[in-house]
Amino acid sequence: MLRDGLTGDWIGTFLGHKGAVWQGRLSGDTVYAATGSADFTAKLWDTFTGVCLHTLRHEHIVRAVAFPQGPNPQLLATGGFEKKLRLFDIIRGSEPSSISSSPTGPDGSIGNTNLVSYELGPGVHGGTIKSIVWGADFNLVITAADDKIIRWWDIRTRSPVASVPVEGDLGTCELNTTSNTSASYRSVLSVAAGKNAYFFDGQVPGQLIKKVKTPHDIASLAFNIEARKFVVGGASDTWVREYGFDDEKEVQLHKGHHGPVWSTNFSPNGKLYATGSEDGTIKLWKCCEGPYGLWK
Repeated sequence: MLRDGLTGDWIGTFLGHKGAVWQGRLSGDTVYAATGSADFTAKLWDTFTGVCLHTLRHEHIVRAVAFPQGPNPQLLATGGFEKKLRLFDIIRGSEPSSISSSPTGPDGSIGNTNLVSYELGPGVHGGTIKSIVWGADFNLVITAADDKIIRWWDIRTRSPVASVPVEGDLGTCELNTTSNTSASYRSVLSVAAGKNAYFFDGQVPGQLIKKVKTPHDIASLAFNIEARKFVVGGASDTWVREYGFDDEKEVQLHKGHHGPVWSTNFSPNGKLYATGSEDGTIKLWKCCEGPYGLWK
């Protein structure tokens, strides 16, 4: 589903998957959406019409999808139970490829063309790819896999340029950015693993800024660079917690979900964050002083 980020109002529904949808991503200009599913496909969608532009068939469950940062994306990355990181050229369109793509026309007809694609580092991942993040540098793609290793990939050489092991089962892996030039960091990669919150410099592959150990298992993690706060979603206690980045102390505790909180993300202006839970709900939380939107 596509919803308004400020009010939560429903905008539209993308129909077509025949299995659980593990991840959905919007392109930087919100023109495209990508989804990865348990039906062994990733789909590329037009967000204005809801039309499925391409269905990218895989050999196993697709857990992660990612667009490059910024507008007019040319590539789409996918990964999952195949343990393969693939890049698809969504602009060049129909050419021979080992991975099939079936574009859906406005009349619902299915075409028989392929998107150009290639795999990065065959055989490198030792477990399911759970997250893919495109770095601030277009040439860098980051993966987090069940082998408990975070890898930074150079798409020009198709090989990893840095790798860092983490402690605990992996949760979310997200790139947090700011346009504030006076901020300490312009981009920070946040990784949830076990009871740990990892923060890496988004500009330097493998450069760890800080590791924060919490008393609770973490399923999801998001970082507000300007407010210097981070939010974690619980894997077992179903609660949402806010922490100060500098003193590492808990400053807010939110109860309301009735299942693990698998996803957490700040709005672009940092004044809201959303949490998605196994209880089938998405909640919006205010993260600023004074009234904002529906919050008075």
